[in-house]
Amino acid sequence: MKPTETIEDFYRYKFNWMPDNLKNSMGHFNVFRMDEFAGKHPRPVPYSRKDFFKISLNIGKFRLSYADKVVEIQDQALVFSNPMIPYKWEPLTEQEQSGYFCIFTESFFSQFGNIKEYPVFQPGGQPVYCLTKEQTAPVEHIFRRMHEEIKSDYAYKYDVLRNLTFELVHSALKMQPARTSLYSGSVASTRISSLFMELLERQFPIESPRQQILLQSPSAFATQLAVHVNHLNRALRETTGKTTSKIIAERVTQEARNLLLNTSWNVSEIAWTLGFEESSHFINFFRKNTDTSPGVFRSSGKPV
Repeated sequence: MKPTETIEDFYRYKFNWMPDNLKNSMGHFNVFRMDEFAGKHPRPVPYSRKDFFKISLNIGKFRLSYADKVVEIQDQALVFSNPMIPYKWEPLTEQEQSGYFCIFTESFFSQFGNIKEYPVFQPGGQPVYCLTKEQTAPVEHIFRRMHEEIKSDYAYKYDVLRNLTFELVHSALKMQPARTSLYSGSVASTRISSLFMELLERQFPIESPRQQILLQSPSAFATQLAVHVNHLNRALRETTGKTTSKIIAERVTQEARNLLLNTSWNVSEIAWTLGFEESSHFINFFRKNTDTSPGVFRSSGKPV
């Protein structure tokens, strides 16, 4: 899985420039036409998560893949994406893809209602809504109004844009969400296990005492993958015969051995890089998983 795409990455990779208002206190909002942004035949978007919110009107045939389910759209749909849930987007035909999308940060709504609490942005909720041609027309009209408003000089245009965003949310909530196909049995377990192992390995190797792993617990990995921690644990037991905690502990222990033998960092520095705020906790962890202390292991010069 690709690293989390920040809103800075979005502008840097797509436009090679940064908006002036990207980091101000009121947050950020922007809206784009799909064909102007990605061309009439956009490439697949790899499985990843963003650190911003996105609402898309997608017109065309495409597939959305999440950790535990897939949604296929044959005509048009309204799609809600948020920083908590990674996904993959891919076209199903060579035919033209069109529509609109808007992106915004959570702080854009900080004084105007808690938008992330709406079901369309909640883990376990339904983020995709199929649209008929009759339903598409008013949704497209909202996006056109956004597109016109953001280019205007109206002093309160961002209030208008917030209202239009809420209008999209409430329009969707009045509709029937798209049907999802759950990955079944071993297919689902293999998929989730593969994504978990990719997330785990992406944190290593540690190359600086200022680098700290961010995902340290089963619940942290489950949150990153947008699945329940019990679901993750079952998938890993089925595919590896081990618990999530066991796999994490083995990989952290492997990295600890490497750092002890191949760096001059002290134990406190190594402990911090591996997510232990107290070196005593790291020492206890290392002893539990290797039957020796970090100091004895280092002095013995055992191979990694």
